[in-house]
Amino acid sequence: MGTIVWLSSELMFFAGLFAMYFTIRQVRPDLWAEHTPTLNVPFAAANTLILVISSVWCQLGVHQAEHGKAFRSGSLLNVGSWGMREWYVLTYIFGAIFIAGQVYEYAHLVHDGITLASDGYGSVFYLTTGFHGMHVTGGLIAFLLIIARTFTTRHYSHAQATGAVVTSYYWHFVDVVWIALFATIYLLK
Repeated sequence: MGTIVWLSSELMFFAGLFAMYFTIRQVRPDLWAEHTPTLNVPFAAANTLILVISSVWCQLGVHQAEHGKAFRSGSLLNVGSWGMREWYVLTYIFGAIFIAGQVYEYAHLVHDGITLASDGYGSVFYLTTGFHGMHVTGGLIAFLLIIARTFTTRHYSHAQATGAVVTSYYWHFVDVVWIALFATIYLLK
């Protein structure tokens, strides 16, 4: 229950970021007309797909955790034998690829002159996507802790599975927030 309450407070935080985005966009539509053509929408869409797919891997890991299967029972190539650990490692990899994609995109935008200090558009873009990126990074750290726990416990119990489930709540929340950010920043004209 504590996680749900905490995620509700995070929702309010992101609501504030969305309010800031729409307020500045309303006041300075000229900045959006000037800068949005520089966004690489196909690249951002592919990066979004990577993050959304990571939620599928995460949920497959949760399913294994709820059934007490912390790690694989067969060959690494036999996906059907995977436990929570393998699915969470795959989730971690996809999340890390998403963050690397954001860094790549930031580098191109900075090269094009869009920085945090350049104008209101740059400030809003980097604050919203940057705070989201920090949340994804926090989720990646949580996955590492949950994965590490599978190496330190002899019996994978309900308590360990609860940690995996709570981490998945956070990860799905971060994914849903990104879908809203993607739609707002990249698709809304």
